[in-house]
Amino acid sequence: MASLPAIANNSDIRFLGKLLGDVIRAYGGDALFEATETIRKASVERHRDVSEGRVADHSAVDLGLEKLGLDETLDFVRGFMLFSMLANLAEDRQGIAAEDGADLASAIAQLESEGIDRAQIRALLDKALIAPVLTAHPTEVRRKSMIDHRNRIAELMALRDLGRDTTPDGDSVDDAILRQIALLWQTRVLRRDRLYVTDEVDTALSYLRDVFLPALPALYQRWDRALGERTPSFLRPGSWIGGDRDGNPYVTADSLRTALSKASEAVLGYYCEAVHALGAELSISTEHAPADAAVQALADASGDDAASRADEPYRRALSGIYARLAKTHDALTGKPSPRPGRLTGEPYASPTDFRADLVTLAHGLGTALKTGGALGRLIRAVETFGFHLATLDLRQNSAVHERVVAELLQVAGVEEDYLSLDEDARVALLRRELANARPLTSRFTEYTDETASELAIAQAAADAHAAYGPACIANYIVSMAQSVSDLLEVNLLLKEVGLYRPGETPTAAVMAVPLFETIGDLEAAPGVMTAWFALPEIATIAKTRGHQEVMIGYSDSNKDGGYLTSTWQLSKASTALKPVFAAAGVGMQLFHGRGGAVGRGGGSAFRAIRAQPPGTVQGRIRITEQGEVIAAKYGTRDAAMTNLEAIASATLLASLEPERLSNADNASFSAAMDKLSDAAFHSYRDLVYGTEGFRTFFRQMTPIAEIAGLKIGSRPASRTKSDRIEDLRAIPWVFSWAQARVMLPGWYGVGRAIADFEDKALLKDMAQGWPLFASALANLEMVLAKSDIAIAERYAGLVEDEKLREIFTTIRDGWHQTHDGLLTVTGQSRLLEKHPALDASIRLRLPYIEPLNLLQIELIKRRRAGEDDPRIGEGILLSINAIATALRNSG
Repeated sequence: MASLPAIANNSDIRFLGKLLGDVIRAYGGDALFEATETIRKASVERHRDVSEGRVADHSAVDLGLEKLGLDETLDFVRGFMLFSMLANLAEDRQGIAAEDGADLASAIAQLESEGIDRAQIRALLDKALIAPVLTAHPTEVRRKSMIDHRNRIAELMALRDLGRDTTPDGDSVDDAILRQIALLWQTRVLRRDRLYVTDEVDTALSYLRDVFLPALPALYQRWDRALGERTPSFLRPGSWIGGDRDGNPYVTADSLRTALSKASEAVLGYYCEAVHALGAELSISTEHAPADAAVQALADASGDDAASRADEPYRRALSGIYARLAKTHDALTGKPSPRPGRLTGEPYASPTDFRADLVTLAHGLGTALKTGGALGRLIRAVETFGFHLATLDLRQNSAVHERVVAELLQVAGVEEDYLSLDEDARVALLRRELANARPLTSRFTEYTDETASELAIAQAAADAHAAYGPACIANYIVSMAQSVSDLLEVNLLLKEVGLYRPGETPTAAVMAVPLFETIGDLEAAPGVMTAWFALPEIATIAKTRGHQEVMIGYSDSNKDGGYLTSTWQLSKASTALKPVFAAAGVGMQLFHGRGGAVGRGGGSAFRAIRAQPPGTVQGRIRITEQGEVIAAKYGTRDAAMTNLEAIASATLLASLEPERLSNADNASFSAAMDKLSDAAFHSYRDLVYGTEGFRTFFRQMTPIAEIAGLKIGSRPASRTKSDRIEDLRAIPWVFSWAQARVMLPGWYGVGRAIADFEDKALLKDMAQGWPLFASALANLEMVLAKSDIAIAERYAGLVEDEKLREIFTTIRDGWHQTHDGLLTVTGQSRLLEKHPALDASIRLRLPYIEPLNLLQIELIKRRRAGEDDPRIGEGILLSINAIATALRNSG
C-alpha cells in the first residue's frame, strides 16, 4: 500500500479543537476529558499505523471503548460530533469545497478565450433561469439551534480573520467563540418531537430571509461588474416546502397557505426595512440638486407634508412608497408592517408597480448615485423575490391524480370507470374535458378525503396567484410520471380553479412537469414528451411560454438500477430529449432532483453541471437542495454567494462552451458506457433484488429501524406500509448504508463493470477526456474513501442468520473490485491521490468516525437484545447524528 502524506495542518481546526477540549474539561470534568483524549489519540495512532502498514487492520489496536459507561458514552459521542461540526466549519472557511474557475468572471474569460463574445453571453442570460430549490427531504440531522450556534462561530471567526480582538458589542472575540462552543456543548442535540410541516417551512424561511435575501443582490452587483453591464435577474430561489405532497399526508391546503403567507411576510418585512433605511440615506435637498419631474410627482402624491422635508423630495417620495408598501404588507399577511406610519396609501397591485416607483427614484439620481448602492440592491431584490420570496412548487404522485380524476369524472357522470380505460382513451377523454369550460366539480357534492384535499390544494394555489402574483407557484411536479395522461390529469385539476383556461388559445398559469424517476421511466421519457408536444393545445401553451420543464430523479433511479446506470441513463435521457424539444420548437428546462449523497446525485454541483450532455442546459436549470446540503452551502452569506456563483458559472459554461468530444470519441465513449452500465446494472440488481433474504440482511445490518427515531422530517420513510426495498424511500436507503460505512448505493456494480471491460486503455481515455465519466469517477472515489469495509464487516455481525450474513462476502468482494478498478482507470496508487485537499479532509475525520461506529454497533446489539435503558436508544440516535455530521453528505 502506498504511504499516505501527512495531513496538512489547519490552524482553525487546531484552534477550535482546543477550545472544545477546554469546554469538555470545564463542563464534563477531567475524567471525561482524559477518557475522550485517550480514545482520540489511540484512534489517530491506529489509523496512522494502518496507513503506514505497521498493523494489518483497525482491529489490531484496542481503543478502550468498553471502559465507557452509558453516561460517558453519551458525552463522548457528543464531543466527537461537535469536533466534526467544528472541523466542517473550519474547512468551509479554508475553501476546501471551492473549485477553480467556479466564478462568473472566470467563466466569462474562459468563454471569451474560446470565441464566445459578451453579446452571446448576454443573449443567453436574457432568457436564462437558474434556480436552487430548497426541499424538506429529511437528511439534516442537526437541530436548527445547533446550526445557529455554528453560524455565529463562523461570523466570529471572520472577525478574527480581520484582526479584530473585540466584537461590535465589546466582547473579546476569542471569549465569544468559547461561549458559543460552550453553548453548543449544553444544547440538546436530538429532537424530542417529530418535525411538522410548519417547522420545515420556518427552517427554510430562515435561509431564504437571512441569507438569500441579502446575498443575491450583492452577488448581482459582482456579476454586473464582471459582465460590464447590468445582468438580468436570472438566478431565483425556489422551494418545495409546504407544496410537496408526494407521500406526505401532512402537507395540505392549510400548510400551502402558511408557507406562502410566511414567505410573503418575510420578504415584505425586508422591503419595509430597506425603504425605511433609504429614507434615512437619500437626504438630497432641492437647494443643491433640482428634483426630476417624476420624482417630484411621487413626492407630491405621497401625502408627506412635513415642513422639515419640504425640500427633500426623495424622502417624501419614500414616505409615500413606504405607506403603500405597508398597506401591501397588511393586505397580504393580515398583519401590520414592522413600522406602521401615519400616512396611508393604496396597496401595490404587483411587485412590478413597486419596482417602477423605485426605478423612478434611481433614474432621478445623479450619475454617481443612480446605479448600485442600497437602492440598486433593493430594486434587484424586488426583481428576484417579488412579493413571494421563492417560487413554491406543487408535487404529487401520478397515482393520486389518477384516482382523484377518476372520482371527479364518475361523480359528474362523464365516465363511470376512468381507471379501466387504456392510455389512448384516457388522453381523448381528458382532452375533451380540457376543451370544455364546464367545471366537473360541484359544491353540493361530497368527495372522498383524498379528492377533497387535492381540490383544496388547487384552490389554494389559485388564491395565491391572485394574492402574490403568478410567480409564487409556477410548476406542478408529477412524481412517477409515465404517460401523457399523467400530465393532462394535472391540467384538469388546474382547470377546476381557473389556472388552466380552455379556448382558441388555451393557457396554463402553472406548468405540469413530469418527474421521470426509475430507469424504465428515464428510457421512456423521450417518447412521452414527443406525444405531449404532439397535442396541438399543449404545443401552443409550451411555445407561448417558451420552455417546458422535465424533472429527472437521481435518487430512485439509483435505488432502481445502481450508481453507474443511474448516471448514464440520466445523461442519455437528457440527450434524447434534446431533439424532441428542438422539433417542437420549445426550450428545454431540466430540473435535477439531486440529494446530498452520491447515491442520490450528490457531489460537486459545478462539476455535475459542466458534465451535462452538450446542448441540454440551454441556460435554464433547476436543482434541488436539501437537508444537510442546505446548511453546508447556504448557512452563511459568504458560503451562499460562493455556491450560487459556482452554479451560475457552471450553467454559463455548460450552455455556451464548444463541444470538446469529437463525433468518433463521443460514439466510442457512449458505446463503452452502454456496456459498462449494462454490466453494473445486472450486478446491482442481482445483489439487491435478486439475492434471497437481502431485504432482511439490509434491515438487520444497517440502523434503518433506528434512524426512524431521529425525527428529522415530517414525511414517512416509506411510501407504503410494506417493508420491500422498492417501497422504501431513497433517503433512508442511502442514509442507512452510509451509517454502516458501506455506502453501497454509491459504488456497487461498478467494479464488476470495469473488470469485465477488456479495453482498459479506452476507459483511461474516457476518464481523462470525458467530463461525464470523470465526474462519475470522482464522486465514486469520494464514496469509497468515506467507506470502511472493515467497519462494515462489524455491522454485518448484527445479522442474526449466519447464512444471510454471507451476503456481506459478495459486498466486500465487490468493494475491493471497485477500489482496484477505479485506481486502474484513474492511474493512481491510492484513493484521492490526485485530490489532496479532499483526501486530507476525509482522513482527518476517519479516526473520529470509527469509535462512533463501534459504539453504535454495541448499542444496537444491546437494544436489539431487549435492553430497555433509554440511554441506549439515545446513544444510538446520538451516534447516528455524529456519524452523519462527520461524513457531511451521508443522505
